[in-house]
Amino acid sequence: MDQKINIRSGWDRLRYTLIFETLLILMVGIALSYLTNRKVTDTGMLAVILSTKAVLINLVYNYMFDKFDVRRNKIPTERSTLGRITHAIGFELFLTLSSLPILMWWLGFTFWQALLLDLATMSVIVVYTYFYTICYDRIFPLAQPVTIEP
Repeated sequence: MDQKINIRSGWDRLRYTLIFETLLILMVGIALSYLTNRKVTDTGMLAVILSTKAVLINLVYNYMFDKFDVRRNKIPTERSTLGRITHAIGFELFLTLSSLPILMWWLGFTFWQALLLDLATMSVIVVYTYFYTICYDRIFPLAQPVTIEP
C-alpha cells in the first residue's frame, strides 16, 4: 500500500516563488546592466517582465513536478541530487523557450546573441535554483504523516 505524501500548498508555493523571484530580479537586473552597459532601470524592468513570466511558469511547473514525484511514491521535499538537478534543468528549459523572443525585442539582440545571453544566465540560475530549493526545504520543511509499520 502506498503511503500518503504531503505536498506544498498553494500559499507555500507562492511564498517559495516570491522569495525566489525577488532575489533573482535583484541579481539579474544588476548583472544585465553591467553586461549590456545599460541603465539598471532598463535592465531592472526587463528582469521584472521576465520574472512575471517565470512566476507563472514556476507555479505550474513545480506543482506538476511534485505530482510527478508523488505518482512515483517520492516525497518532493526529499528529492535526490539527480531529482533536484532534473527539476532545475527542466524548469530553465521551459523559461528559455519563452524568454528568447523577449530578450531579442527588448535588447535588440539577434537570436544567437539572445540565446548566448540566456544560456549564460540559465547556467547561473540552474545553480541558484538548486541551492535555493535546498535552503527553502530546510527553512520551511513539510511535515509528512507518520506511518506505523505492521
